[in-house]
Amino acid sequence: MLSLWLQVQWKKEFHLYIKGAGENNVIIMCMIYLLAGAFSAVSQAVGGVDATVNLGLSIIPSQFLLPGLFLIAAFIATAMGTSMGTIGAVVPIAVGIASKAALPLPLTIGAVIGGAMFGDNLSIISDTTIAATQTQGVEMRDKFKMNLLIVLPAAIITLIFLFFVGDTAVQASQYSYEIIKVVPYIAVLVFALIGVNVFMVLFGGMLLSGLIGIIFGDFTFIAMAQEAYAGFNSMTEVFFLSMFAGGLAAMIRKEGGLQYLIYAISSRIKNTKGAELGIAALVSVTDVCTANNTVAIIISGPLARNIAIENNVDLRRSASLLDIFACVWQGIIPYGAQILLAGSLAKISPIQIIPNLHYNFLVLIAGLLAIYFAFPSADKLFAEKAPAQQKESA
Repeated sequence: MLSLWLQVQWKKEFHLYIKGAGENNVIIMCMIYLLAGAFSAVSQAVGGVDATVNLGLSIIPSQFLLPGLFLIAAFIATAMGTSMGTIGAVVPIAVGIASKAALPLPLTIGAVIGGAMFGDNLSIISDTTIAATQTQGVEMRDKFKMNLLIVLPAAIITLIFLFFVGDTAVQASQYSYEIIKVVPYIAVLVFALIGVNVFMVLFGGMLLSGLIGIIFGDFTFIAMAQEAYAGFNSMTEVFFLSMFAGGLAAMIRKEGGLQYLIYAISSRIKNTKGAELGIAALVSVTDVCTANNTVAIIISGPLARNIAIENNVDLRRSASLLDIFACVWQGIIPYGAQILLAGSLAKISPIQIIPNLHYNFLVLIAGLLAIYFAFPSADKLFAEKAPAQQKESA
């Protein structure tokens, strides 16, 4: 009987694990990994990465390379609504720039991840923004205003820091490039900015790189398929690690581990400031456990809303705190999708990248200071309470 019971229990846990590994968000991340790997490999094979890097080095002064990468990543992520797609598109370029401009690779990748998380956090089409505003019942534009004022100082300080660090880069005077080979990256950036789906952007970029190699070089369709396959293989490790983390997260949720942590945090809240700290801690712990900022917000959102209403925290502020702290930890944890993808593309360990995530650490400080000093004030920023909060108080 014991053997039968153990077999049934093991089967249930295994099915739960498989269900978690195959969750919609996990599979989407894995597909982005594969397409990013294929795009990077094909572009590298036809000389697109070298051409793009040389073009950038030819027109951008060395001290502006790191701030430029941060801003480009931020701009793309804001337009695309995804840090993953941004990292997949920009990191291959950043790797080449770091090599030729004598910039530390972990620092360069850290700048890209920081910009990607900044844009993802603010984008009105980001999954995290949608989840935060929907669970709190607020308008995206209102959340954007509150969110921007909290994170903007961190972004400015990061840019200043990167400017002075980048000034030490050594750069030669002449770089040759073929402009036609830069076209796939320009196309990826343009289509990303106009809101084309990230899958279409990366897949289209891969095809365009291959076609340019075939038309203007000695590339072939077979070679393109082989390079795409090699790109898929380069993502195998991060692919399975993400599925493994997704399965574990599902088991943690099932066993009530997250619910216990949520109760432990919420039961210690006594006032408005404590409520905001509680919301920040709530989504932070959930993200560390699930390694998915969107899932963390969805899980924490309903309770965060109740905490906000009970302790007179403006819901637009709670939505901002949810998104900010989820993005902070998602960009820092070494098993998060963003840092795993960046590490795989750059061929370096996530542990090497973490100390160089200056924006993420500065946003963490900015978020805590915003809570401590109650900045920005929702009463001054908005003419009236959030509609959902008006209904609750009516």
